[in-house]
Amino acid sequence: MTTPGVWDPSKSNFEMKRKASYSMFSAKEPMARPHPTSEDAEEEPSRHDKMWKLMDSYKSNDVEAIQKDIVSQVEYSLACTRFRFSREDAYRAASFAIRDRLLESFNDTNAWYAEKDAKRAYYLSAEYLQGRALQNALVNLDLEPAFEEALMGLGFELEDLYPCEADPGLGNGGLGRLAACFLDSMATLSLPCWGYGIRYTYGTFQQKLVNGWQSEKPDYWLSKPVPWEIPRPDVTYPVRFGGRVEDYADEAGRTRHRWVGGKIIQAMAYDNPIPGFDTFNTNNLRLWRSLPSEEFDFSAFCEYKYTEAVEQRRQAEDLSAVLYPTDDRLEGKALRLKQQYLFVSASLQDLLRVFIRRPGRKWSELPSKVAIQMNDTHPAMAIVELMRLLLDVQRLEWDESWDLTCRVCNYTNHTVMPEALEKWPTALLQDLLPRHLQLICQINGRLMADATKLYGAGPKAWNLSIIQEVPEKAVRMASLAVLACNKVNGVAAIHTEIVKKETFAEFSNYFRDKGFEDKFVNMTNGVTPRRWIHCANRPLSDLFSRHLGTQKWLTDLTLLKGLLAKKDDEALQAEGRSVKQK
Repeated sequence: MTTPGVWDPSKSNFEMKRKASYSMFSAKEPMARPHPTSEDAEEEPSRHDKMWKLMDSYKSNDVEAIQKDIVSQVEYSLACTRFRFSREDAYRAASFAIRDRLLESFNDTNAWYAEKDAKRAYYLSAEYLQGRALQNALVNLDLEPAFEEALMGLGFELEDLYPCEADPGLGNGGLGRLAACFLDSMATLSLPCWGYGIRYTYGTFQQKLVNGWQSEKPDYWLSKPVPWEIPRPDVTYPVRFGGRVEDYADEAGRTRHRWVGGKIIQAMAYDNPIPGFDTFNTNNLRLWRSLPSEEFDFSAFCEYKYTEAVEQRRQAEDLSAVLYPTDDRLEGKALRLKQQYLFVSASLQDLLRVFIRRPGRKWSELPSKVAIQMNDTHPAMAIVELMRLLLDVQRLEWDESWDLTCRVCNYTNHTVMPEALEKWPTALLQDLLPRHLQLICQINGRLMADATKLYGAGPKAWNLSIIQEVPEKAVRMASLAVLACNKVNGVAAIHTEIVKKETFAEFSNYFRDKGFEDKFVNMTNGVTPRRWIHCANRPLSDLFSRHLGTQKWLTDLTLLKGLLAKKDDEALQAEGRSVKQK
């Protein structure tokens, strides 16, 4: 459920203003909140001083304090009797107790970023294969022994609670696992980086064998409350589909464009704290849920049209229902395009709002304060959306908008087969995102003019076009990403070479001829040893730490080379065999 939208589809350029920026009664932006004058502040202390002082200290992590927190969560958060509650209740209560501690560092981390005005990175990915959060949070916060003892004193084994958690249905492959590992590493390195994605209702699917045949069913991972996520109804942005583009003259007589009409969907944020290992730093994964502007058509309901009464809600919620909906038909393609645009539009509105709200901020500072990393081509529409927000909403000029976009955006390629690279039919873009198609055509026109000037009219220039003509007219999203992004990387050395020499050979040559030698770079994929060794195989982790004399290898895997000096140690080999049998 959500409150109705406050945005009028007949209006334009209201992006980058959250729903909370409007009065729910008048749908108008309120005046700035009143603040005491400097004289008043000196004479009368802030009325919030007491609250700030009470929030000045952190929760204690001794066993008795943890036990009190867990019991409090059982009674006051879960409304369970203290005399009888299940293992599932114990898992949720312990998770809430851990989340409270996460939120302390989460709030402090964000306050620190704001105070230092740090450059922030934003990772845009269609999927995140996060894995379960309970043990990972305990390990990263170094609280696993304390919680284990606390729960044992309450009659529960911590190890028995881990299976109670459902795997978040946010990803299904290497692309999603890479995204999750990057977030973990960024937090561990204390780098200011947030992830953005979609809060899928059903994820992908669950596989089961029925009479010897594989059967897929929805993954109802949200069927039980998720204690780790934080709903943010105040962080809700408008996302438009359809409509038309109008030209108008601004105050200086320059031709401008506004996108009006169509339908508006609401994108509501859900935050998921990402703790770093052995650091106070806690970053964030912000996921968007798609909601209707109008939850319920009361008139239709009163006319016995019960299905029509909730049709807007159904259509909106389809956008964040399933990861990678089938797209062999036009309806599926339209759903995928809307899904991708929903999440990149809401993400860009959110991160640009954070950037520009700082007093005295200039748009020329954007590349020094913001870096956007696109994980494959699913978020590639972010390039065009950023151009639209800068041109139409912020009313910058084309050259400045394109320069800022190219310096801020970066692209990780995962696919080298040309037939697998994402393409959107221009007819579909005209129907759903007409302003974006206009901008894509302008970008392509400028590219063709530059390529023709460099190579002359012919195949060498034409092959660079980001719009294909056959078998249907469509936009090559990967080509757009390569053209517009500051850096393009593969996920392994051999992969990056294929990207440069085969998949995007024309673009590699084009940028080399223009003097950009370092556009294509390699970033080898990796995994986090905290989750995949320390959590997944604790005896092996303990063996490494014991023989290396340190746990520092958990943040620097090169230290494992120290075990080579003991390769002939029979005691170590015996321990290794024992670990394998556990």
